[in-house]
Amino acid sequence: MANEGFYGDEGPIAASATALAESALTLVRVSGKSCIGILADCFSRPEALRKAAGNSVVYGWILDEGRRVDEVLISVYRAPKSYTGEDGMDISCHGGLAAGRAVLQTLYNHGFRPALRGEFTFRAFLNGKIDLTRAEAVLEIVSAKSDTGRGRAVTRLSGVLEQEIQQINELLLDSLTEIELLLDYSELDGVTSEDEALPGRNNVEEALSRLRRLERSYRAEKLYRDGALAVIAGKPNAGKSSLFNLLLREERAIISEIPGTTRDWIEGWISIEGIPVRLADTAGLRESDDSVERLGIERSLGLLGEADLIILVLDGASGGAAQAAADDFIVDRKDTPVLAVWNKADLAPPPENAAGFCAANFCAVSAKTGAGLDLLYERIAGVLEKTAGAAAPDPSGAALGSGRQKSLIDTAINCAETALAARDEGLPADIIAPSLREAVNSLGEITGEVSNAGILEAMFSRFCVGK
Repeated sequence: MANEGFYGDEGPIAASATALAESALTLVRVSGKSCIGILADCFSRPEALRKAAGNSVVYGWILDEGRRVDEVLISVYRAPKSYTGEDGMDISCHGGLAAGRAVLQTLYNHGFRPALRGEFTFRAFLNGKIDLTRAEAVLEIVSAKSDTGRGRAVTRLSGVLEQEIQQINELLLDSLTEIELLLDYSELDGVTSEDEALPGRNNVEEALSRLRRLERSYRAEKLYRDGALAVIAGKPNAGKSSLFNLLLREERAIISEIPGTTRDWIEGWISIEGIPVRLADTAGLRESDDSVERLGIERSLGLLGEADLIILVLDGASGGAAQAAADDFIVDRKDTPVLAVWNKADLAPPPENAAGFCAANFCAVSAKTGAGLDLLYERIAGVLEKTAGAAAPDPSGAALGSGRQKSLIDTAINCAETALAARDEGLPADIIAPSLREAVNSLGEITGEVSNAGILEAMFSRFCVGK
């Protein structure tokens, strides 16, 4: 029976790195002390595997008490030139549910234990192969909902964020070092800690400026990582469901000329200019005596309160009534961006005043013909990016990829601001130094130079097994 194990254990671990499902191949990953020797004991060519050089491939069979389990190729990686920094192997098995499970069970029977979530990446961090920003980028790539989100995570995986954090930290450390020297030798040559309480002030100010840029980057990165909720709303028969189906490019919502056909909201994920969008179609907003329809309307109103963007569909064919519907809706929705969509533009073009909306928040379409769809995509992306502040990326390309990083950057900003304010108030160096030291430690936590076992375990437990 395989041991349960714990993060920080150096023993041999194994897990499937691909889904156990019908496929051409299943990849089983192993790593840890003596893993090559243990696997050799259940391999048809044990000496070939034991003597295999790093970055080589060995062919043979996985055996369980002499019985053939599966025909495999084993890619061998020798420490430290491996993903984890330990000896490791990737076993290419036949695909499907049975083959991968049988190989894993054989490994467990011979001394491997099941890997914990994210344990391979955890070991890579412990062995200095990656820092925490790159480890989190691995999780982002695996979880990416769009190609743009994947690309931004790849930038962090390449080390751009790590380098920016290190450079900012060096600025703060330079100033902190000067302060501590000032404190150590304050009694020499008549120098007091009040004479120059914040040497290297320019470094602190530059560091603060760069920290603020990183802080501003988080909302945009969160948009591309997690996506946004866009809720389609409007009066019955305005064409909401037709527009929903058009944006999704599939017939998900029932379309009917009978008002109140949509009784509850339905949703689907789409990617709009690289932004993952959770698109929801809601019940038509009106007074109703039908108890079921009223319940659907109440749920729709609740969803509107959660929306990042409301797509207000106006029935262009109704003329002035569409304008009135827009006016009534805007009064009630001041905190959420509203994009007005003048539907049925093939029957009635929009008025010159564009229903009272600025051009960036208005679009004319025909859900029937598809006219104006490209402009609608552009408008949706534009409103969401503007709300998230995505239009001004950091010149270095560095951006924050997780809430953990954002929280620590906020702490560093607060500490740097406190240090500068203390200097302006004429406070002595021994009061200022602790603030800078806390800022340095916060940045160290982002990269993992300063770490806490509990926090690390919580972070890596969010990964999938086998990564």
